[in-house]
Amino acid sequence: MTSHASNRARVVPLRPAEEAPAAGAKEPLWRHVVGDVLRRERLAQERTLKDVADAARISMPYLSELERGRKEASSEVLAAAAHALGLTLADLLILAQGELVRLASAGRGGSTVTSLRAPVARRQGEVRLAA
Repeated sequence: MTSHASNRARVVPLRPAEEAPAAGAKEPLWRHVVGDVLRRERLAQERTLKDVADAARISMPYLSELERGRKEASSEVLAAAAHALGLTLADLLILAQGELVRLASAGRGGSTVTSLRAPVARRQGEVRLAA
């Protein structure tokens, strides 16, 4: 009788357990982060919702919903809102990404993200699957 134990798959976490979010901690939602960035940029320019909504060619109530994180916007709407604020879509996403990293770091007690990629397999033939 031969043992097939060596052929069994084993689960290897993509990140160490100490990097996982705390059990009770909630990660911020993307729509909330983007909304906060849009509002902060608009207020920094001392512009009204109406002014920015008109420039973006979206309704004022919809822009308000975006800023409050109540709506998930398409990339076209986000680009229009960004352009109305003198930003590119890339600028908006970079600002939101920075805010997301800041919030995640604060939630982890100040630790920073060192790599967004999964660890590389160390032995030839080793395969790691994420589910």
